[in-house]
Amino acid sequence: MRDVALRAGVSVGTVSNVLNRPEVVSPPTRERVLAAIDALGFVRNESARHLRAGSSRTVGLVVLDIANPFFTDVARGVEDVLNEQGLALILCNADDRPEKEAAYLAVLAEQRVQGVIITPTAQLSPHLDAIRQRGVPVVLLDRRAPGPDQCSVAVDDVVGGQLAAEHLLERGHERIAFIGGPSGLPQVQERHAGVERAVRRRFGSDEPLTVFSPETLTVLGGREAGAQIVGMSESRRPTAAVCANDLIALGLLQEMVRHGVRVPDDFAIVGYDDIDFAGAAAVPLTSVRKPRQELGRRAAELLIEEANAHATHLHQQLVYEPTLVVRESSMVRRSAAARRGSA
Repeated sequence: MRDVALRAGVSVGTVSNVLNRPEVVSPPTRERVLAAIDALGFVRNESARHLRAGSSRTVGLVVLDIANPFFTDVARGVEDVLNEQGLALILCNADDRPEKEAAYLAVLAEQRVQGVIITPTAQLSPHLDAIRQRGVPVVLLDRRAPGPDQCSVAVDDVVGGQLAAEHLLERGHERIAFIGGPSGLPQVQERHAGVERAVRRRFGSDEPLTVFSPETLTVLGGREAGAQIVGMSESRRPTAAVCANDLIALGLLQEMVRHGVRVPDDFAIVGYDDIDFAGAAAVPLTSVRKPRQELGRRAAELLIEEANAHATHLHQQLVYEPTLVVRESSMVRRSAAARRGSA
């Protein structure tokens, strides 16, 4: 900075203002300093600035599984808002592993990020409370906050599961599967609860509902569940499935096609999240749509609001309503004759 100041004929303080508060420097002086910076190839020591300021110009985003396009779309929404504010994004993939999530949270704390946006693993990490106690805002994304003293952005997944199941019931399906099973993730538990509610309302019990619990919420997990369904006796086999996400639905579709099961004529599929690949599948998937980029945008906006007005910030817990996007994978209506034939 001294070299830049000497070349531009200004004080070191003026160089600092150009870098940090350019609006207080007259345009001719600012241009002279910027020209000196370009000529000398000066790059500020951001680490030293972090130490002086107590925080960086970065925000951490911790997601469950970056292989799921849902989270890349969410990240795009976060990034759009941060770019508008001159902030940078540090993207961390927890792989749905608490120990990996904890390691990333420790790194983000060391980097003195301005805030953390996170889709947590099943149990909320104590590291999140530790970060908040240091005055760093934390916003939960695609997860409801446990109390009113924290911001969160989520979707009503009970309603989403219910929409998916009611759609299949209206098309004459009397044996439905939920693929996702009793997961520790509250989002999956809520989707399961919504499906169960719809089945109970129609039949008075959840007996017509079969739950499959693949090891992972991925394409491979969908194939695993598909193989189990195909292996069932025809009298017990579900004729339709609600999947906990679109990756499972895509894997299920692949397995059904591999075994010669026609979708939707013999078996209907509804996914969840409505990622771009859902509509582009060989048989376009019906899916429960969540406002992916909007979730990211609102989470980032809430984080910035809290970071800029920590003492006066009013925490918000936003919950969006999902919608059902109907495509070919569930379009066929089962006739009474078809239902009797599979009974």
